[in-house]
Amino acid sequence: MDNYTECCHKTKERSEKEYKDLINRLSRIEGQVRGIKKMVENDAYCPDILIQVSAVNAALNSFNKVLLGNHIRTCVARDIREGKEETIDELVVTLQKLMR
Repeated sequence: MDNYTECCHKTKERSEKEYKDLINRLSRIEGQVRGIKKMVENDAYCPDILIQVSAVNAALNSFNKVLLGNHIRTCVARDIREGKEETIDELVVTLQKLMR
């Protein structure tokens, strides 16, 4: 019941490995965004900035894929096994928002 409570109350206890991976990814993305800001401040050439923005978008998409995969393998799979079908509806809504 504790795991279900975690997901329903919008929190998730992650393994140390998963936590470190997600934080490392976000730290790299944060560094990339700071680099883009510095490029703008230094009047960098627009196409160079756009390429870096594209790299950040790709990194964020990769982050989403990892996080979504972890969510499906843990919360969603467990809830389906426990007969909690509303989790499927939540997943569908989340996927629709991600595909905008």
